[in-house]
Amino acid sequence: MSKDSGFGIRPPLFAADLSGAANFGEPRQSAAREGGDSGLGMPAGPWLEGTRLLVVAPNWLGDAVMAIPVIHELRRREPAPRIVVAARRQIAPIFEYVDGVDGIISLAGSGAPGNGRGGADIAAMREAGADVALLLPNSFRSAWQAWRAGVPERWGYRRDLRGRLLTKAIAPPRTSLHQAEYYLELLRRLGLATGQPRPALRVGDALREAGRELLRAAGWDTVAPLVGIAPGAAYGSAKRWPPGHVARFLDRLHGETNAVGVLFGSAHDADGVGEIERDLRYSRRPLNVVGRTDLPQLMGAASWCEVFVSNDSGAMHIASAIGLPIVAVFGPTREHETGPLTSRTGRPAPVVLTNPVWCRPCMLRECPIDHRCMTGITPDQVFERVKPSLTHS
Repeated sequence: MSKDSGFGIRPPLFAADLSGAANFGEPRQSAAREGGDSGLGMPAGPWLEGTRLLVVAPNWLGDAVMAIPVIHELRRREPAPRIVVAARRQIAPIFEYVDGVDGIISLAGSGAPGNGRGGADIAAMREAGADVALLLPNSFRSAWQAWRAGVPERWGYRRDLRGRLLTKAIAPPRTSLHQAEYYLELLRRLGLATGQPRPALRVGDALREAGRELLRAAGWDTVAPLVGIAPGAAYGSAKRWPPGHVARFLDRLHGETNAVGVLFGSAHDADGVGEIERDLRYSRRPLNVVGRTDLPQLMGAASWCEVFVSNDSGAMHIASAIGLPIVAVFGPTREHETGPLTSRTGRPAPVVLTNPVWCRPCMLRECPIDHRCMTGITPDQVFERVKPSLTHS
């Protein structure tokens, strides 16, 4: 599964159009038709009626964004359940911008069995008074906490030796799925038909204005088109497009268009971004807001961009969920499992660039050889994929 942090948060070269990944299309029925028997001893439709539902979110930012379609699907039922999301405090703020969330529990994330901590998290989950806990993480801890919190029904995949803690332990899929589909498949196996996974985050006027002011403070004239760039990836250096390649891309962007690059990232990305800036040759410089944004500020500032360039990262999924065209650079990770998704109809399909070397996808944090999966993706190829989104520059 995808490993991405708080931002802050995965052949010749080819560009993959992921708009149809994992057969996203007509709503799929689970083994039982909606409104019938789910095969788990419960009706597929009515179990939502009047339910107080605790949705335990995945622990990593990118995974949490890819889980948003689960909330969309639950909310569109009539009558909809009351939905409270429990999420690590580093990622909990994004759920304030997800339509259909009635409450948020911010978890400290330290409540592993036997370590004597996590009491506050368990108490907060208990106070929610949920009838059902829908556990999206595969972890033993998430099931253990829901059990300790006294949630009567605890549903999730039978993973990590937690089957006895679940009241409905669902067999996980045996085939590789996109991460968003993996979460939706849990709903299907609980008896709900689902549609296309389109994670969407709401960016209102106040958030956009705050983002605009942040960019102005960084040097934006409010006129030049912006290209967002997230060069970091917390999982490890193997996921990062080389800083020299980022610099050459920015040189061409600034030399051939009126657009200005904006560097996004957490404070942990500062060293890599410094290397990019030192390697720039063109006189125009990118805006740098690295280490200056929390998750809402990232959303507000990124919303002013025409297109977003990223490695496989949480920032990539945030940008996709707010509706930006995406050009993603994938090396050691599996694009069919964690690639960007289109957040709404009518938007350009995300573009994923890969280099088809024999050793990818290796899923390693650090490359033990020469990082050829990423060095082989050239700045020119990224620029050519970005240029169509800059038709007015």
